Amino acid sequence: MTTTQAPSTEQPKTAGDAGARPYATINPYTGQTEQEFPFLETSEVDGVVEKAHAAFLDWRRRTVEERAAVVKKAAELMLERTEEFAALITKEMGKRIQEAAGEVQLAASILSYYADNGPRFLEPKPIDVMAGEAVVVNEPTGVILAIEPWNYPLYQVVRVAGPNLTLGNTILLKHAENNPQCALALEQLFRDAGAPEGVYTNLFLRIADVEQVISNKAIQGVTLTGSERAGSSVAQLAGKHLKKSVLELGGSDPFIVLDAPDVGRTVKAATMARMANTGQACIAAKRIIVLDEVFDDVVGGLQQAFSTFAPGDPADPSTTLGPLSTERAAADLAAQIQDAVDKGATVLAGGGRPEHDGAFVNATLLTDVTPDMRAYHEELFGPAAVVYRVADEEEAIALANDSDFGLSAAVYSGDTERARSVADRLESGMVWINQPSGSSPELPFGGVKRSGYGRELSELGMFEFANRRLVRTMPAKKQAQPAQHTGG
Repeated sequence: MTTTQAPSTEQPKTAGDAGARPYATINPYTGQTEQEFPFLETSEVDGVVEKAHAAFLDWRRRTVEERAAVVKKAAELMLERTEEFAALITKEMGKRIQEAAGEVQLAASILSYYADNGPRFLEPKPIDVMAGEAVVVNEPTGVILAIEPWNYPLYQVVRVAGPNLTLGNTILLKHAENNPQCALALEQLFRDAGAPEGVYTNLFLRIADVEQVISNKAIQGVTLTGSERAGSSVAQLAGKHLKKSVLELGGSDPFIVLDAPDVGRTVKAATMARMANTGQACIAAKRIIVLDEVFDDVVGGLQQAFSTFAPGDPADPSTTLGPLSTERAAADLAAQIQDAVDKGATVLAGGGRPEHDGAFVNATLLTDVTPDMRAYHEELFGPAAVVYRVADEEEAIALANDSDFGLSAAVYSGDTERARSVADRLESGMVWINQPSGSSPELPFGGVKRSGYGRELSELGMFEFANRRLVRTMPAKKQAQPAQHTGG
C-alpha cells in the first residue's frame, strides 16, 4: 500500500477574524499572484447550507452501493487526472512534482478504499440479547463542514469525503485560501463522478462566516485539520452550537534511535521522515532523539544528508528542495531557527534562508536546543529538525513525552522487542517501529493531547459522523419489562 507523510497547517485563526485573506493562487516559487477568487457573499451562506441539506435528504435514501459507486468513479477520474491535479498542487503550494503525483495516487486509493469497503463497514451489527433482537444500524447524520489545509490539498479532503459520502452525509468544504484551484478541481471531480448538486460543495468562505455555517441547524458536524489556534476556535464554536467535531492539529513527533546496526538505513529513514513535503507535515519527524552510543554516527550521517538539499523549481523533477507554501511560512520558520541560534543552538546544516528567489528555507539541522528556545516547544513546520543526545531509554522517553503534542512517533532499533517496550510508553495517537510515520487508507490516523481528537481513515473514520442507532425488537406477544435503570 502506498504510504506518505501527512499534514497539519494554519487555517482560519478565529471565527471572527477581520480582513480574511482572499482566495488566491500565489505561486510560492515565483511569488506571483496568478488568479484570485471572490468570497461567497455572507447573504448566500445559509442558502448553500440548505441546498446541501436538501441534497442529503435524497442522498441518504440511495443505497450504500449507489453512493459507493460515485466515490469509486471519483477515484478513477482522479487517477486519470493525475498530471492535472499534481500540477495544481505544485503551483499552489510548492510541493515537488513527484510528491504531488504521489499525493494524487494516495488520495485516489483512499476513495477506492471506502468505495470498496464502506458497504461492509456499514452493515448492521447484531447484539446478543436474552430475548428478541437488538441491532446497531449505521446511519448518516446530515451536512458536514470540512475545514481543510493546504499542505496536502487532496489527501486531507478525501479523508473526510470518502467515508462520509459513502455513509450518506453531504459535504461542505472550506479549503485553505491558497488552494482555490485545487478546491474547485475537487468539486468538479465529484460532480463528474455523478454526485448530485449539493452533495459535495466548495465554499470560498470568509473566516467571519464560519460560525454562521456551524450554527445552521442543518450542520451536524465539523472537522478541521490545522493549527492549535484554529482547532480551539472551531471546537469552541462546535461546542457552543452542540455539534460533533473532529480535530487533527499539530505535531512535534519524536523519532527515537535506540541503536543503529545499519546507520545508513536509519539516517535515510530519519531524513525522509523529516524532509518529505519540504517538512510541511504534522507527522514529520521534528525531534530526532538519539542514544549517546550511536549519536555521533547518526548525526554525522544526518548532517551530510541535510547538506545535499538544494532549492529549485518544484515543477522540475530534479529539484531536491521545494519552497514552503507561502513567504509568510518561510519567514516564520526562519524566525524560529534564528531564535534558537541566538540562544546558543548549534547549526549542523543550513540555518537560514538561501540566496534564492521564492519562499525557501535551507534544510536545517540543529542541536544543543534547550527549553528556553522556541524550537524546543513549538512545531517547526518546514525543513528543520532538532537532534537531541540522550543517555538511555528513560531519558529518551521523558524527552519524547515532554511536549504538548501527541500525534505520532517512531522508534528505531535492531531489537524489535526493545523498540516495542519504548513505543508502549510514548504519549501519541500513533507509533511506528522501524518505519517512518506515514499514512495508508486502512490505518487509523489521529492524535492525543493538543494534537486533537477523533480518528480519520480505516474503519474508524467511517463512524465519526454516523448515528450508530440501536434498534431493539421484542416479539409482539412477549413484551419485555423496561430496564430498571434508564439513561438520560
